[in-house]
Amino acid sequence: MTVDPRLSINQATIRHADLATALRVTTDAGIGAIGLWREPVQEVGLRTAAAMLADSGLRFSTHCRAGFFTMPEGRERRASLADNLVAIEEAATLAAAGAAGSTPILVLVAGGIPAGSRDLAGARERVRDAVGELAPHAEAAGVTLALEPLHPMFASDRCVVSTLGQALDIAADFAPEVVGVTVDTFHIFWDPDVLASIARAGRERRIATFQVCDWKTPLPADVLLSRHYPGDGVIDFAALTRAVAATGYDRDIEVELFHADIWADAPATVARRVAESFGAVISPNLRPPVDSRA
Repeated sequence: MTVDPRLSINQATIRHADLATALRVTTDAGIGAIGLWREPVQEVGLRTAAAMLADSGLRFSTHCRAGFFTMPEGRERRASLADNLVAIEEAATLAAAGAAGSTPILVLVAGGIPAGSRDLAGARERVRDAVGELAPHAEAAGVTLALEPLHPMFASDRCVVSTLGQALDIAADFAPEVVGVTVDTFHIFWDPDVLASIARAGRERRIATFQVCDWKTPLPADVLLSRHYPGDGVIDFAALTRAVAATGYDRDIEVELFHADIWADAPATVARRVAESFGAVISPNLRPPVDSRA
């Protein structure tokens, strides 16, 4: 099987693999890039993780995740922002260690409505303020902050930014190489304005990363664990992938899956299945359409 050279596997997809195993099964599957998560990196230490990544020969596509800064000003918010600064340093270090074509992108998930509050608009404004505080540090480190809108079912506990348009409105205050957006099919496929928002993101040069996985019902009790292999659900990947490709986006494309059954499978098996589903569902829509008149 020929693996699409633009495929990256997000480490969450093989969640129970430690960093060494994740790097090994990715390379063994012929996948050229990986998006890392902070926890496995911190388990071995940043310097060791960077050396392991360099030895693997893999590109680094994103660092997941930072954010969670919707709380009011105070000790908790200061601690969150300080941790985001650490994440910026991690992203820069890992991108420098990755193979040619690595991208210093830090995915930001804003956080939900603070406990005891019903002020959704205020929480969103605090996201804007937090990004403004972090942006100079990201720029100095050469890191792009990639705001990720999450499906509205996560607004209360994970992310008050629910649409690509909302993320773009926040990013608009900053240079596109400093603050961009994450286009994740799972979270935005439902939005009636999604194609127009993707086109806008392209015009504004804001697409920092493109992540793909599928939506299938019924959802499990833990809705977080409901992300399927591309092609196993209802998402129109042809339309979304072609829309992103039409913007000129030419970076790695991550498959990011959260699902108990997938996590219980052998990491090597999951990596192979990722490559197969990507090749069948995503790759055909990255190619220019064939002109039937030719």
